[in-house]
Amino acid sequence: MDLRQILEDVGARRSADFLANDPLEFPRLFPRRDDREVAAFLSAALAYGRVSIIRASLADLFRRMPEGPAAFVRDFEPARDGVRLAGFRHRFNSGEDLGCLCWLLQKMMAAEGSLEGFFLVGDDPAASDIGPALGSFCARALALDVSPLYGAPLLPKGAGARYFFSSPDGGSACKRLCMFLRWVCRPDDGIDLGLWGRVDPARLVIPLDTHTARISRLLGLTGRTTAGWKMALEVTAALRRLDPADPIRFDFALSHLGISDGCSGARGGACQECPLAPLCRAGGGK
Repeated sequence: MDLRQILEDVGARRSADFLANDPLEFPRLFPRRDDREVAAFLSAALAYGRVSIIRASLADLFRRMPEGPAAFVRDFEPARDGVRLAGFRHRFNSGEDLGCLCWLLQKMMAAEGSLEGFFLVGDDPAASDIGPALGSFCARALALDVSPLYGAPLLPKGAGARYFFSSPDGGSACKRLCMFLRWVCRPDDGIDLGLWGRVDPARLVIPLDTHTARISRLLGLTGRTTAGWKMALEVTAALRRLDPADPIRFDFALSHLGISDGCSGARGGACQECPLAPLCRAGGGK
């Protein structure tokens, strides 16, 4: 069995199991399109750290938005509504950081009608991947006026909200933003959301994290050792050989073999049950 068949089989058999360990579970709680778009961005923004902590933080955050994420963001007034985020904490991001993020999302939606509209302003459909569009998106987001929060137009250099807009221009793998784009740009297949229709899934880049970077090296999908933008492009190019039209559809299965199944990158007990073992250096396949 080849890699494509294995990943398709894993995705088909275990999608519900994997979704229970994925922040994408939270946007799917909301039936409205606008709520899903905003919830997806917020969920991806906080998708760092242990899965149990991410899930607890997102549950806490969305409990503070009973009117729905889109309405909360559209109507957010820092002086009035900042108190609703008081006490929120996800690792090193505070309620103040989330308030700033909500403000920035509000400005994007007010300017272009939706987060999709704001992203598309900087996108060239002829570009081979979404890297240039991501760089533009981050630069324009960080240039939005934050005077009501900080008393000055530009976000301070040390502001925690900057962490939500890592750019490929600086070499970052942009895992969380690439994850958000996978969720909203790929068709609704029971996992991804299919909210946006104008970004070709063929141009998406894999959301590279420690799990996908490790497994990709073990499978020979990349020869790089640093998990940055260049590695993300290299892994994506390898996946594009499996499916040129939709290379990132394999990401969910690939990442959760690390997240949910406990791949450590070294030969061990997990290898006995891993479907990738015949193709994996640690599993004895290469």
